Amino acid sequence: MPSPETNGSNRTLERAAAILDAVGRSALSASELSRRTGLSLSTAHRLALQLADYDFLRRTDSGAFRMGDRFVRSALENAGISVLNDLRDQTGETAQLWVRRGDERVCLYSADSRHELRATLPAGSRLLLPQGSSGRLLAAEEDTLAELSLTGWIESVGSRTPGLGSVSAPVRTGEGMVAAVCLAMPLARVSESPGKDHGDLVVTAARRIAEAVELRI
Repeated sequence: MPSPETNGSNRTLERAAAILDAVGRSALSASELSRRTGLSLSTAHRLALQLADYDFLRRTDSGAFRMGDRFVRSALENAGISVLNDLRDQTGETAQLWVRRGDERVCLYSADSRHELRATLPAGSRLLLPQGSSGRLLAAEEDTLAELSLTGWIESVGSRTPGLGSVSAPVRTGEGMVAAVCLAMPLARVSESPGKDHGDLVVTAARRIAEAVELRI
């Protein structure tokens, strides 16, 4: 026979699942969560805050609750794998997906170039912002965003590592900029510049990932 503690844990899980189901792809206030789940306002608010503590939900500036980074990150990784592999195969260069975490950027996935001479960092790598093209992009500084509005991509030519270049484009969903697609390469294989050579392909890859993420979360 289940213990009272087990029954209590099950009830908590059921309530948490009900809140996540209610949020879906919307942004809901605590009172709306209460109405949709049938939970009291205090219970719905308490559980939503606890889910936000663990990144299952996140609070918007207005205090509403949306799906959190755990779901967005998983959707990004799942959506990014095939797109980045395609980008790597199209260009021959290393294609990566980066997200911002505080003052750093973290690599979620890297489809490494098959060339012996290549630019690569493994998944899980962390770099300080605003290093590199994707670092500049995720830092979202005013001059970078102005440059982005003109080209659709941001490039770096030997600024982080001499001899290497990159071009990055934003992955934008209803949440705003959630990640950056980066194509990194040795400058020895660049014809004009990383952006002029490959920028349009990187922008297309970022758009494909964003569309896939919107379908998944």
